[in-house]
Amino acid sequence: MSSLPSKSDILQWISDNPALTSKRDIAKAFGIKGAARIDLKRTLRELEDEGHLAKRKRSYEDPDRLPPVSVLKVAGTDRDGDMFLAPHDWKGTAPEPKILYVPKDGDPALGPSDRLLVRLTEVEGQDHSHEGRLIRRIGTGPRRTVGVFRAGSEGGRLLPVDKGADREWLIGPFDTGDARDGELVEAEALGGRNRVGLPKARIVNRLGDPGAAKAVSLIAIHQHDLRDDFPAEAIAEAESAEPPTLDGRTDLRDMPLITIDPSDARDHDDACYAHPDDAPENEGGFVIWVAIADVAAYVTPNSALDREARERGNSTYFPDRVVPMLPDALSGDLCSLHEGVERACIAVRMTINAQGEKIAQRFVRGLMRSPASLHYEEVQAAIDGAPTDRTEPFLATVLRPLYDAYDALKIARGRRQPLDLDLPERKIILSDEGEVTSVAFRDRLDAHRLIEEFMILANVAAAEELERLRTPLLYRVHEEPPEDKLDALRETAKASGFSLPKGQVMRPALLNKLLHDAADTDLSELISMSTLRSMMQAYYGPVNMGHFGLALRSYAHFTSPIRRYSDLIVHRALITAHGWGDDGLSDWDIEHLEATAKLISEAERRSMIAERDTNDRYLAAFLADKIGAEFTGRISGVQSFGAFVRLDETGADGMIPVRSMGAEYFRYDRDAQTLTGTDTGLEIALGQRVTVRLAEAAPVTGGLIVELIGIEGDAVRRAPRGSGKGKGAPRKRKLRKAPRKRR
Repeated sequence: MSSLPSKSDILQWISDNPALTSKRDIAKAFGIKGAARIDLKRTLRELEDEGHLAKRKRSYEDPDRLPPVSVLKVAGTDRDGDMFLAPHDWKGTAPEPKILYVPKDGDPALGPSDRLLVRLTEVEGQDHSHEGRLIRRIGTGPRRTVGVFRAGSEGGRLLPVDKGADREWLIGPFDTGDARDGELVEAEALGGRNRVGLPKARIVNRLGDPGAAKAVSLIAIHQHDLRDDFPAEAIAEAESAEPPTLDGRTDLRDMPLITIDPSDARDHDDACYAHPDDAPENEGGFVIWVAIADVAAYVTPNSALDREARERGNSTYFPDRVVPMLPDALSGDLCSLHEGVERACIAVRMTINAQGEKIAQRFVRGLMRSPASLHYEEVQAAIDGAPTDRTEPFLATVLRPLYDAYDALKIARGRRQPLDLDLPERKIILSDEGEVTSVAFRDRLDAHRLIEEFMILANVAAAEELERLRTPLLYRVHEEPPEDKLDALRETAKASGFSLPKGQVMRPALLNKLLHDAADTDLSELISMSTLRSMMQAYYGPVNMGHFGLALRSYAHFTSPIRRYSDLIVHRALITAHGWGDDGLSDWDIEHLEATAKLISEAERRSMIAERDTNDRYLAAFLADKIGAEFTGRISGVQSFGAFVRLDETGADGMIPVRSMGAEYFRYDRDAQTLTGTDTGLEIALGQRVTVRLAEAAPVTGGLIVELIGIEGDAVRRAPRGSGKGKGAPRKRKLRKAPRKRR
């Protein structure tokens, strides 16, 4: 064909051949050559201007039709658990097409902000127009950041709140979202970044005054993309839930299953009871009951509540608020084992012998009524001889048998030798207005350890029960530390005067010996922190890889389904395995078990970072009016750009920038984790005791900058400006070895 085709001919060709839409393809199809190509180009431009075509790079496409390979985004899931996709940038006049995602083995877990390259197939007679199969995940949606907006003559700039961010963002005059100068905002990245300029962004959410007390956790919620609002459908399901009945359940209402939690606990999802075993063949043994809230009775597979809980993965706890996995109608009411009310539960009866070994177990789906909701401190006080009106009625019949059973479990723990890494936990106390009033370290009582051992025993029982009944489940996996991290720990131990054997199969008992040797010395915290850093991150998975830290072959999370989705999956598995109802594992649950494991493991890491960042910001706010004050601490980390100090009083981490240490050059030894001044010979190493002066505290970022003024009791000598520029021989300062304890 030598003449130019009509516009309708061109549109028909593009409709029939969506993979051949470049100008070259169209010219070839209609036999257009030479100067006629100019006329074709003009016709295509007219079609584009008229809205019939959309130009994408060098091809022309029907804007109301998706090409066979498209960039899409995750749109969400429906009531049946099917995931649907949507065009990343739909410009058509027709309704946006609905695309069913068809996963295949090996596809990664997908999140709401993921961008995907997908191969599409058109379908007819369905409630969706296309089916899509993943080619590859190409990233998340537009990058978002939280920061403080600074208005300018043409738009303004965004100062990110990320502690490590060193670049501002440029906000155009039409992208400010009406934000005011100094306001805390959320912005998303825009394309078209200048190679030599600042990245561009537009403001999508105004968050208010960055100095407000409640803004601290709000920053973390937006910065880490936590879901803090429930869909209306999920809230409706939660609020329509009804109290449980005894139908189909074991009656446990007369059993004194008490809850023991922190005094400020927001929910109560576990209760326990113990008594001596009266079986003559188990002299000195105990029967331990652990009852857990039956969340599966209210959050059924593929419901709106279930889909939302799976996306959240877990609850996230801040000093001033909680971002729950479930709406308050469940987490704070029907699924919380409150004192004196009937609650649905899944309970396990475990029998241990006098040496604390579990010799039998039995699971039931029951109905319970807790006679008391107690907290750790009052329980411990009662055992120590100071009962109150609340604890006195339970002291002889409930509390003492619990502690007697715990004494037996301690024998088994000592033989098993799990990793004994008992690090102090900070507690940030807030006023009613949200201001930090004090920072303290939580006491570790036997009451805490008792509940911890009971929960571990119940988690082991759940994993072993499901293995016995050959039911799929999610394990809590903690793999042994990699050799390179163990080598780094050995170097730190050697420099501190301790040792960690090499050439042996690594077991927690070997690490415990190192921790025990360092206990009661000045280097105890250093060895504990270095041991913690050598550990692998725990995760969830459908394949049992064991739990190194607890020295357990099989371990699953069963005891906190209110706040962890993994536990809800284990509860459903138990329901299915025992035939307790139709609210157990669905086929979809089983098919997507690995994807669920990846999703909730990522959610857990996101929550941990958000909680840590929030605590850092609160600590910076607490110390902001103490600029110039001196503090003692210990070097907790060394990098090429400076050293980190863990302050004794608050546990806050401050940074000593290299630039503040004087005019000399500092050599960084990655293996030895040291910084050495080439003029003064000053050596900064892990574990050293230091005195520092607070120079900066930034509550918005959580950053603390400190100046080093003393090390190991000696004043720091700085090289004067204009000195030898690093040509002097460094004077080595060895890490002080810990004094040996008397045996």
